Amino acid sequence: MQLHTQIHDGPTMPNQLTVALAACLLAESVCCRVQAADNKTPPPLRVIASGKGYEFFERESPVLFYQSSPKSIDGKFERAGYLHPLHDLDGNVISEDFPADHLHHRGIFWAWHQLSVGDTQIGDPWICRNFLSRVDKVTIITGSSDSAGIEATTHWVSPDWKDSSGTMKPIVREQTQISARRSRDDSRVIDFRIRLLALEPEVRIGGSDDVKGYGGFSPRFRLPTDVRFTAEYGEVEPQKTAVKASRWMDISGSFKDAVAGQENSSSGIAILCHPSLPGFPQRWIIRKARSMQNPVFPGRTPIMLSTEEPLELRYRLVVHRGPATKKQLNDWFDEYAAEK
Repeated sequence: MQLHTQIHDGPTMPNQLTVALAACLLAESVCCRVQAADNKTPPPLRVIASGKGYEFFERESPVLFYQSSPKSIDGKFERAGYLHPLHDLDGNVISEDFPADHLHHRGIFWAWHQLSVGDTQIGDPWICRNFLSRVDKVTIITGSSDSAGIEATTHWVSPDWKDSSGTMKPIVREQTQISARRSRDDSRVIDFRIRLLALEPEVRIGGSDDVKGYGGFSPRFRLPTDVRFTAEYGEVEPQKTAVKASRWMDISGSFKDAVAGQENSSSGIAILCHPSLPGFPQRWIIRKARSMQNPVFPGRTPIMLSTEEPLELRYRLVVHRGPATKKQLNDWFDEYAAEK
């Protein structure tokens, strides 16, 4: 810092100079302290790698955790490459992993019952039988301070598909981007972009081989007793089979009460399907208790994955505090659909 002073004659000169010097030095000291503090302040959104995965934070509050290392119960139901825990805007955990009713369910996941290479059936990825999404590389995406994300390269492997030396051969390369935005207006956006490329000819994936046909993107939430479902055409009552197609589905209720025994305060999670999805809009499997929620893709009949052009699946979660109006939900969807 350069200090420029002009000295005047008169009896008050020393006091004026002393005051000027003190004021400048004090201002410089405060500026330096503020700058140092700012340099140490974490950005609003950031991702930190741990030994087992990657944790997203907004300031000091946890947002979500991406499980990159294999996880199991005594070697059973082994899984990796999914989200848990997912937190609401008040820090409560709203996802479930290894729930007692379906031990194969795992936070926010995407999986299919049917996986085949030619005529060979490959385990059952949905129930984690003879199958693992092996996470081989994760890159932290650094963008603006308002968002943070990761890109994970995962290979689908199974003891049912090996080379001549007995080594498991990758069947599908999955490249998934997951990003979260800073919360605003009592809501937080979390985006998923899942790209699947076949590494063997005639690889097919399909949902459950029954009338329900469930499979694909499947959040497993801790559901309150007063849970309610709203689609773009109105309130929806869960059925055994898939309900009518909708661009989005909102799941609302007293999640605070369900999670932490707190006051009855309404909040929710909206699941948005991007218009680029094949067969958009999707039908939905929804459940009031002890299950996941699923925009069905591709259904009971398997589809073939390309070895040249990845199949891309895009979804968005909007975690919100308080009930969401139909206008808000449509606005959220329109904003999502307009993004490139």
